[in-house]
Amino acid sequence: MYDLIVIGAGPGGSSAAITAARAGARVLLLERGRFPRNKVCGEFVSAESLGLLSSLLGSGGQSLLEQAPRIAQTRIFVDGLMLASVVEPPAASIARLDLDAALWVAAQENGVEARDQITVQTVTGGGPVTVSANSGSFESRAVINCSGRWSNLTTPPSESYKPREKWLGVKAHFAEEKPPQSVDLYFFNGGYCGVQPVTLETDRKQNRVNVCAMVRADVASTLDEVFERNPSLRERSRTWQPLTDPVSTSPLLFREPQPVEGNILRAGDAAGFVDPFVGDGISLALRGGALAARSLAPFFQGEISLAASIESYRRSYESDFLPVFRTSSQIRHIFLLPRMMRVVLLTALKHSPALTHYFIRQTR
Repeated sequence: MYDLIVIGAGPGGSSAAITAARAGARVLLLERGRFPRNKVCGEFVSAESLGLLSSLLGSGGQSLLEQAPRIAQTRIFVDGLMLASVVEPPAASIARLDLDAALWVAAQENGVEARDQITVQTVTGGGPVTVSANSGSFESRAVINCSGRWSNLTTPPSESYKPREKWLGVKAHFAEEKPPQSVDLYFFNGGYCGVQPVTLETDRKQNRVNVCAMVRADVASTLDEVFERNPSLRERSRTWQPLTDPVSTSPLLFREPQPVEGNILRAGDAAGFVDPFVGDGISLALRGGALAARSLAPFFQGEISLAASIESYRRSYESDFLPVFRTSSQIRHIFLLPRMMRVVLLTALKHSPALTHYFIRQTR
């Protein structure tokens, strides 16, 4: 009997597992994939979570943080305009290939029983909870679902049949001579593409950029097609040389966050998929996973019921994170306005750096 089973070992799941284990819980962490692995991700870690990440990684992972490029500026290219704002405090750019693997190791170093290549099929029971997987069944007092935005554990079956615009994510690393130390967002009708410098633990001498796009499937399906959608991006990408094969994910679904389902806590993209351009996905996952584990601690210690712990998590999640989701959704709709209206608004922002900075701060 485990105190806690965490499903999914991305930033949210690893954060939850490490936090719970340090509080004395017996934790099982189940991961469908195998490390190291690549993921579609902007690889932007906002300053709000760097202290938490440092704590989670411990002394063994400090080099990953110390050598990560710092991002102190954001630039937005849209409709022939360029909007710039400072990122203060600076964010870090960390490849998911390195980040997820480092957190996996840190979880094991903190006493978490971590198993990869385990596909969870069902979660049943009200206490204890039974988790059935391809390798057998496990029991625990509580479960945190961090299996991602699109899995059999997070998406209601009926939702997969509803007609909607299909959005996809696609990412790759490219070599670029002297990339600017900024996160650059290139918007176009039907999507956008983010570019920022990044390094790999195994190849720190290479000037490398992470290129990650979110696009409607009817607009583009490859990065080469994405590059053609924005003139500034098309010109910049001419000299790039591919360093990795592209990876993709779909569909990308926007919906109201759901941090709890029944007696299961959710964190990371399983709880809610935030608009990627705000660059807060990794941060929300790390903070949400830790919050879920802390909310369960009084239950593990026999002080309150599981239902009370779950309700405490729901309230804290909605208070801390819902404003970010709502603000990012509002900003996304600005970029989906008819072009003439969008140009008027963006021109006003260009002549008011303080207002641009305010919008960016509201996504933190």
